[in-house]
Amino acid sequence: MKYKLTILCLVIIIPSALFAQSTAPKLNMIQQQELKDQLYELAGDDFRGRRGGELGEMRASAWVAQKAMEAGLLPAGEDGTYFQFFNLKRSRTADQSTIRINDQALELWQDVWPTNLVETKLEGPVTWLDKMPDTTADLKGKIVAMKIMPPAPMTLKWVSLWQYRYTSAAIRQQSRELRRHGVAAIIFVADKPTESLMSFTGFRYQKGGYAIEGRESSNPGTIPIILAGNALESIFSEPGNYININLKTEQFDYPSVNVIAKAEGTDPELKKEYVLFSGHQDHDGVGPAVNGDPIWNGADDNATVTVAMLAIGKAWTKQPAKRSALFVWHGSEERGLLGSRYFVGNPTVPLSSIAAVLNGDMIGRNAPDSAALLGVTEPHLNSAELADMALAANESLSKFKLDFSWDAANHPENWYFRSDHLPYAQADVPAIFFTTLLHSDYHTPFDSPDKIDYEKLTKMTKWIYETGWRVAETRKRPALTIEAEETESEGN
Repeated sequence: MKYKLTILCLVIIIPSALFAQSTAPKLNMIQQQELKDQLYELAGDDFRGRRGGELGEMRASAWVAQKAMEAGLLPAGEDGTYFQFFNLKRSRTADQSTIRINDQALELWQDVWPTNLVETKLEGPVTWLDKMPDTTADLKGKIVAMKIMPPAPMTLKWVSLWQYRYTSAAIRQQSRELRRHGVAAIIFVADKPTESLMSFTGFRYQKGGYAIEGRESSNPGTIPIILAGNALESIFSEPGNYININLKTEQFDYPSVNVIAKAEGTDPELKKEYVLFSGHQDHDGVGPAVNGDPIWNGADDNATVTVAMLAIGKAWTKQPAKRSALFVWHGSEERGLLGSRYFVGNPTVPLSSIAAVLNGDMIGRNAPDSAALLGVTEPHLNSAELADMALAANESLSKFKLDFSWDAANHPENWYFRSDHLPYAQADVPAIFFTTLLHSDYHTPFDSPDKIDYEKLTKMTKWIYETGWRVAETRKRPALTIEAEETESEGN
């Protein structure tokens, strides 16, 4: 089934009643100073960047639960608490692994970085390649080394994690070609763009992969693919080199947690249904220092939405709507949307009782009058009626100039697939995604509280609140635009 709805049509067909003045009764309770005070606390160094599965995330989650209780929200997690705990299944290359060239030890995570998870022990001469081999080259069983070439196409439009994504795209493309030749191992020597932030790029490989029960991480590699620092090019490119590779992997569980709270509705029937406000409280923790700062505070990503949800919850408890409101602060979003995937698979309320999901991710940066709404254009649109409500709320209240380009299927960032609304949409729950988009401080230590536009954050919070209120007060819940069997699931 092909969608017929365009952005222009979205605006044209919205019923005039939806353009009425704002209806949320406690907008004045959403205070800029309170948002700022809470954000400075949550995104301060004390929480150590709130990395999923680590102590910082646990402490931040306890902080969120405490603030939710103070706001008057009721516990809606497991066993009468605000919490839903789950295990992260972490896999990584073990530190006991060794790589030696000409009997000289190379330092793991300093000189060389295994980029995939494979347990193997092999040795042999190194074959240096000056370029990608043609189809006639006989490389079967050989250990090959070459300098990374720019990926094709080299998408300079990428805003986020540019060096890592440049490197991972190059490794993915070029290793695919080399594996077709039957090589035994691949060593990629960093080029200039990769080397410029090697500590950051290598750190992501060092941390390994995460999954949850029933959703395993990517398949382990069949051959080792190793990234080497640029300084090793002179060694690997010389003839007669001999390498010993001994890689071990290890797996273990990490705890993570969703924080879940609710405000019960006032209508005897509609209170059984929920408007779900969604965001994540985790970030990247302590990583490679940039200009001496190792704490990746995640003020915009995603302390902004965390405190916005607390403000909405506080307003909601003062005057509840007909439908109930459910607030889910997801854990371990940065590890692969794992908290939201876990909640969708193990909901604390029936999934069928969720009328709509209003997800936010990064709502405090960029131009003061601009924002974006995703999940409102094809092929990502799954509820035209929910999109109508959000657009109408913006028209009557916040009046942001909305950028719909990031909702396009061919946008290089694939931003629609990188936040916590996705598992809900894939489960056929109406869902939309509020954001003010990426910026140059994304996933760096420079995403700090002093960079947030607090006036804009306040407006974004009110827009999400207003949209949720309209959903909660409407007798008919937002309908799905397409039938479940016509949707296609895509991963993060």
